[in-house]
Amino acid sequence: MSTVDVSLLQEVHTLYHSHHGWLVNWLKRRLGCIHNANDLAQDTFLRVIDKSTTLAHVNEPRAFLSTIAHGLMVDHIRRKELEQAYIQAIAHLPQQLISSPEERLVFIEALIHIDRMFVGLKPNVRRVFLLSRLEGLTYPEIATKLGVSLRTVESHMADALRHVLTKSH
Repeated sequence: MSTVDVSLLQEVHTLYHSHHGWLVNWLKRRLGCIHNANDLAQDTFLRVIDKSTTLAHVNEPRAFLSTIAHGLMVDHIRRKELEQAYIQAIAHLPQQLISSPEERLVFIEALIHIDRMFVGLKPNVRRVFLLSRLEGLTYPEIATKLGVSLRTVESHMADALRHVLTKSH
């Protein structure tokens, strides 16, 4: 391990011992669950280790930690919402059509990946993309359905494809 790595670990160790309790309480107030708060606090410090080469630039450690934790909390909540939507979607299916727990996990992970690709995409652009790719509508059909010009649909599709391609790499 290089001296930079040891230095970073020492900085994280100090940060952890100084602010871990505060971070868990901060997360618990927002999530209402001590178990999830503890998990996300640990994930926050793992993210600090993964992202940082030094913590010397951090002037406000609690703001730094809460920013990272907030992002993780949003991801956690989005995942729970996707899982719940999936459970509701399969609830009416006959038992023989319901996938195994392993297959469900793979499917939910795929949904999360797709959801992340759409983060930051304008709603109208996302809608054009989904109408084209999921419903199989042609550009003229999308234009008619949404009451926009063909040029707008083409522009939105170009924006969507550019966005999705940059998110997938």
